Amino acid sequence: MLDLFVRVLVAYLLGSINGALLIGRFRGIDIRTQGSGNAGGTNALRTQGWAFAAGVIVIDVGKAVIAVQWVPTALTASVFSPEWLAAACGFAAVIGHVYPVFHGFRGGKGVATVLGTLLALSMPLLAGMLAVWLLMMFVFGYVGLGSMVAASALPLLAHYAGVLGVISSDEVMPLTAFGVVCAVFVIWTHRSNIARMRAGTEPRARSLWLLGRLTGKL
Repeated sequence: MLDLFVRVLVAYLLGSINGALLIGRFRGIDIRTQGSGNAGGTNALRTQGWAFAAGVIVIDVGKAVIAVQWVPTALTASVFSPEWLAAACGFAAVIGHVYPVFHGFRGGKGVATVLGTLLALSMPLLAGMLAVWLLMMFVFGYVGLGSMVAASALPLLAHYAGVLGVISSDEVMPLTAFGVVCAVFVIWTHRSNIARMRAGTEPRARSLWLLGRLTGKL
């Protein structure tokens, strides 16, 4: 158990390296005081522009890839299943992003780090999650809603990927479990978005809201 604890702790510490807050320090700003107050890619894009947001995404995705691909194998050999260990380290990185020890436990909402974990664990699931997110964006235009629905689709995507043989049988349960905990966690981190959508004050991504543009022309 000590072996598992050390690896998960290292993954959490990697996740605590928050891209928006790290880059913000070099620019003398705290992005948590601007826009929605979220230390993530969407708020970075809206308040700081494309270059800043791109750097944030690279860091937040990259740290998850390192946590999943390097941490489980960098230390001594583990008695735990590599599939379960990688999934555990990936989720630890997501927790670190949301509650970063280096930034007063106030981070982002975890979506980019979930994507980084899937980039390392399963490209088919990453493609499926992105497809669901884009569909929700085209229909509703809400980034937060798209993120919640895409994360909630992960367990189903993992199940059917296993049925179709897209992922191995050893990966199905770890990835399904990862999808379940991420779905719950992402919905929790987006509770303020839910409140704004209910109040009608949540901004839409007009460039991706295809349905809105079509109805606007009618």
